[in-house]
Amino acid sequence: MLIKSVRGFTPQYGKNCFFAENATLIGELIMGNDCSVWYQAVVRGDVNSITIGNRVNIQDGAVIHGTYEQSATKIGDDVSIGHNAIVHGCTIKERVLIGMGSIIMDNCVVGSNSIIAAGSVLPKNTIVPEGTVFAGIPAKKIKDISPELEQGEIERIAANYIKYASWFK
Repeated sequence: MLIKSVRGFTPQYGKNCFFAENATLIGELIMGNDCSVWYQAVVRGDVNSITIGNRVNIQDGAVIHGTYEQSATKIGDDVSIGHNAIVHGCTIKERVLIGMGSIIMDNCVVGSNSIIAAGSVLPKNTIVPEGTVFAGIPAKKIKDISPELEQGEIERIAANYIKYASWFK
């Protein structure tokens, strides 16, 4: 894994985290406990800060970044960021699933207990209300979250990635 300081900032992370050998953590990054950053994922806090809560998984090929002097990135607890997703200068609240290949642009806010479907694009300044499912390009609300989706997807995937990470330690 590459952990690199830039502009006087060194990534900080909590206990029991897993970082794949070719994951990259750069700069002004603060990450909580029980997180995982998977193969070829990049969390690049060079131009703005990135704050990540507890039990967050950043899957293979995902990119987390911000915009210089404009948009920091904030990610809450129990968030799963799918393979090859881009999370850029936005706020992701607690208990969110960002589907594979999704793009979340600057100043978006994704409310708690929400799902962004695979391949979706949230243009700049999109607000995703708590407890909703958004899909498409540009992403729009397709439905409210159901208990089945909340437990069967958001909770299941977040818990599974803690288990998967334990296999690599």
